[in-house]
Amino acid sequence: MSSTIPDLVALRALGAAQQPAYPDRAALTTAVDRLSTMPPLVFAGECDELKDKIAAVSRGEAFMLMGGDCAETFAGVTADNVRNKLRVLLQMAVVLTYAASVPVVKVGRIAGQYAKPRSSDFETREGVTLPAYRGDAVNGFEFTEASRVPDPQRLVDVYNSSAATLNLVRAFVTGGYADLRQVHTWNTDFVRESTVGQRYELVAAEIERALTFMQAIGADPDEFHRVDFHTCHEGLVLDYEHAMTRIDSRTGMPYDVSGHFVWIGERTRQLDGAHVELFRHIRNPIGVKLGPSTSADDALALAARLNPDNEPGRLTFITRFGAGRIRDGLPDLVEKVTASGVEVAWVCDPMHGNTFEASSGYKTRRFDDVIAEVQGFFDVHRSLGTWPGGVHVELTGDDVTECVGGGEELAEVDLGSRYESVCDPRLNRVQSLELAFLVAEMLRTA
Repeated sequence: MSSTIPDLVALRALGAAQQPAYPDRAALTTAVDRLSTMPPLVFAGECDELKDKIAAVSRGEAFMLMGGDCAETFAGVTADNVRNKLRVLLQMAVVLTYAASVPVVKVGRIAGQYAKPRSSDFETREGVTLPAYRGDAVNGFEFTEASRVPDPQRLVDVYNSSAATLNLVRAFVTGGYADLRQVHTWNTDFVRESTVGQRYELVAAEIERALTFMQAIGADPDEFHRVDFHTCHEGLVLDYEHAMTRIDSRTGMPYDVSGHFVWIGERTRQLDGAHVELFRHIRNPIGVKLGPSTSADDALALAARLNPDNEPGRLTFITRFGAGRIRDGLPDLVEKVTASGVEVAWVCDPMHGNTFEASSGYKTRRFDDVIAEVQGFFDVHRSLGTWPGGVHVELTGDDVTECVGGGEELAEVDLGSRYESVCDPRLNRVQSLELAFLVAEMLRTA
């Protein structure tokens, strides 16, 4: 494993996909130079701790919950927004922990998820064509010529926004907000007050009895009062990720200190591409999104390139096939990768393969399709004797109306009521908790 950081100019020469076309290269140099001197957002030791936890996932001894915004916004960095996302993730984790009877590794798609790949470089509205919105890390959402110009100063804003978010998250998870009994009380309220939640009363009651028993015997471990929580994002904008890659003083190895876990997207996983080249050097736990075009040979080649030492916990494959393709496309991948002896954690992204445009023009997803893909993921692993290691979902703690279906029976006509995502549709608070209870049922038979 290399102990050097690849040269940025050399990376750019590889022709990195999905990169902003900055018109002011001098401003880009200034922003990158500034970022390279900023303190780490996360620490190498924290990344190593997460790697150890993911190694347990790959052995079938833990389950990974990854969730958060499709695309964070600078305006969304408020105490309420951060708290609401953290709250729903903690609620989901309690249910999954009880059902799986193994630790749940909690990784927030938070404090760094500010850039998004796009299928087209341009967007046209009413005859006007402008550069596509690529996330607040690159340009503005407002459909004006000035807003859509890629601005490298936004990379510095990403750093500052991520730092503020991480400060809030760390305060919440260590300051009593994440207390297990309090989180379970939130779930109890959800079950009692929601017509959706009442379907899961049995599981909630079982958790209540378990906690009562623990209290009766005087068990009060530190884990009841605080949780380990890590962050993740797609390492899309190479100028930012490279500037945030540093040599760790303990080990002399490079780490991307913009987040604990970074992943390569479906559109940027070219074996000879710049993203794979950068990621093969960093020592963070990393992921790769694998869609329906991925062959088993592709997956094996990526594993050999990104994890040549076959280090446990180093590599996670995040599959995103779509509900209609998961049962046909996933078995060959899992079977051949497993047979090769590759150490990998398997995680299901049931969101990105199930997006469609409603008649109203809103991008949306059917809750039933999301659940169907997770069920297919579990069924495939069960049939092969392998471990369904986790789920990766786009969600929010707010009562938005972006995905249709679920127990609330949101219809396409409801999408305009509170559609707040600047990019892809997210599960709302109730849909997220419903997904957790349904996955819990799957875990009990996994």
